[in-house]
Amino acid sequence: MILTINPDNPQSRLIAKVVDALRKGAVICYPTDTVYGIGCDITQQKAIKRVFQLKRRPQEKPFSFMCADLKDVSLYGHVSNHAYRCMKKAAPGPFTFVLPGTKLVPRLMMTRQKTVGIRVPDNRICLELVQTLGNPIVTTSAVKQEEEPLVEAYQLEEALGRQVDIFIDGGPVYPNPSTVVSFVGDEPEILRLGKGDPQLIG
Repeated sequence: MILTINPDNPQSRLIAKVVDALRKGAVICYPTDTVYGIGCDITQQKAIKRVFQLKRRPQEKPFSFMCADLKDVSLYGHVSNHAYRCMKKAAPGPFTFVLPGTKLVPRLMMTRQKTVGIRVPDNRICLELVQTLGNPIVTTSAVKQEEEPLVEAYQLEEALGRQVDIFIDGGPVYPNPSTVVSFVGDEPEILRLGKGDPQLIG
């Protein structure tokens, strides 16, 4: 199923429809500020396992997840005062923040080092989905980086088919991965350069 949602003014009726499906364990494909992503409600273990299978990814390599704002981030990651100041300048935006995880994070989403990757994307559709759901949404790119970029929802439906329950068409998204920043140590460390400007992290 493809749902066309306005990227600038998401229709609340359609957001509610997607959220209802997420609560029932759906796996969705949706636009972010960096790529089209695949995800599910972080509390739905069976759905998370479906995403692992779809991506052919070992469970020792957990996915990142999206939060609505920094207040939400602090529920799932331990955020120091310095990290908060840095993140406040960069969020919402194309960054993934690596933080020590809290007890609220499902075991499937935690690395062996007890860290998590969290995003606050600069995308209205994403943010409204997370806010309405009330839980973080698992996020991973819909295609591998080495594959041909798929920028439209209909292309992703052709590629992924029935492996995904709902495809959200929020307009074209030209893939450019997030900048990954670790706040595990005393100073922020750039683990991957991507779309986010590293000068915002200081």
